[in-house]
Amino acid sequence: MTALTLSNLSAATVPADAVVIGVAKGESGPVLAAAGAPAAAVDAATGGTLAATLTTLGAKGGELEITKLATPEGVAAPLLVAVGLGAVPEEGAAFDPERLRRAAGAAARALAGSAHAAFALPLADTEAVTAVAEGALLGAYRFTAFRGRDFDGSESAPPGQVTVLDEGAADDAHTAAVERALVVAEEVARARDLINTPPDALTPAEFAARATEAAPGYGVDVTVWEEEALAEGGFGGLIGVGRGSANPPRLVRLAYRNPAASRTLALVGKGITYDSGGISLKPAGHNETMKCDMSGAAAVYTAVLAAARLGLPVNITGWLALAENMPSGSATKPGDVLSLYGGKTVEVLNTDAEGRLVLGDALVRACEEEPDAVVDVATLTGAMVVALGERTMGVLGTDEFRDLVHETAVEVGEPSWPMPMPTELAESLKSVVADLPNVAGRMGGGLLAGVFLREFVPADLRWAHLDIAGPAYNDGSAYGYTPKGGTGFAVRTLVRLAERAADGDLG
Repeated sequence: MTALTLSNLSAATVPADAVVIGVAKGESGPVLAAAGAPAAAVDAATGGTLAATLTTLGAKGGELEITKLATPEGVAAPLLVAVGLGAVPEEGAAFDPERLRRAAGAAARALAGSAHAAFALPLADTEAVTAVAEGALLGAYRFTAFRGRDFDGSESAPPGQVTVLDEGAADDAHTAAVERALVVAEEVARARDLINTPPDALTPAEFAARATEAAPGYGVDVTVWEEEALAEGGFGGLIGVGRGSANPPRLVRLAYRNPAASRTLALVGKGITYDSGGISLKPAGHNETMKCDMSGAAAVYTAVLAAARLGLPVNITGWLALAENMPSGSATKPGDVLSLYGGKTVEVLNTDAEGRLVLGDALVRACEEEPDAVVDVATLTGAMVVALGERTMGVLGTDEFRDLVHETAVEVGEPSWPMPMPTELAESLKSVVADLPNVAGRMGGGLLAGVFLREFVPADLRWAHLDIAGPAYNDGSAYGYTPKGGTGFAVRTLVRLAERAADGDLG
């Protein structure tokens, strides 16, 4: 992981391989972002001609635009990177933290091959400090665990050290912001690593083993239900989804306890380590990235670790519902009826709607411990991707808490949209042989999945369902601080939600 430091050195004197400055889009060309920021020293070294030079090079200051140039005499770093921040904010306003986060990420990606990068972006407050630090670290992510032994990759390696240049570096609040950013970024990277790991190397048992090995080091207790215990305990969703695979399912409970806590938050993650669709096999072209179907569990696992590392005064349980969905002679068939934990029965009409089955088990078990709120996270439906695209998650749940989770996601820069659960959809969830079917028609599939999950949560409990099917995995080109592959989406939302719970703010 890239090292992170905070410094009050100027951009002209910091001993780095490259200095990053922000450039905004002015009415007549690019303008340096925020006079008086550490970047001003670089402009001074050019005699105030930096903006003109950038204009000559074609820079306009548009969001995420990258312009590289050699630094003038008097600047220690040999390379200057100007990253576009978009339109100049209204007079007196600061740059939006998410714009800074994305800009820092884009610059970090553009600096592959540079060992040490210093970021001199405009920092109006601690939110901006957090955003720049997070963006730089998240943009510097790279996954190389499965490269061959002849792989060098040094020329494309991200910066190994990032320095955030901040005139308020001595301020305790700024130091705390950077320390928080480092923890959060490291846990997002851990989630990305899990998502990017090939499915033959991350079975349910292996995922559980990794949690068992790492979590206690941060003061998090771990309990694992293996196949026999799941069967004896009546976890019919996990058993039913996993019985077609040679790799049996697991349920993992993570528990972080803080003696100063007055609130308990339960997080439940879908952990399908590979999803073939089961007997309802996915069509060609839809299987290749299905290692990412455990992104919800990865987000829950790493968010619990982040909360523990930050010492948040809140109690958190994390539930990882882990299974591999495969077709075989022993697999669950369309028409089979499963008895989920708690006794509710489900007629399986489509084995590719398996995530809601394992979540049903885990939700009931998590709610038995009477938390103050429960959030489930899942790459659950293609319908949500159709509705919101590939970068935005849908949030369903009890109205006030759903809205609070949505606001929390927007606050940390994770695109989100609150979705309804129309009462008429519940009428379609009827089976002639069981309490519920696992699917019912094509229309409103993302909403219907939420209506299904609501059956496994007490009516008086704050609950939110996060469908991250779109943003969990980026199959296109990298952008901002988002890499190609696993994104670690929802980790930052869950960590911020845990902080709000610690403050007693759960709506």
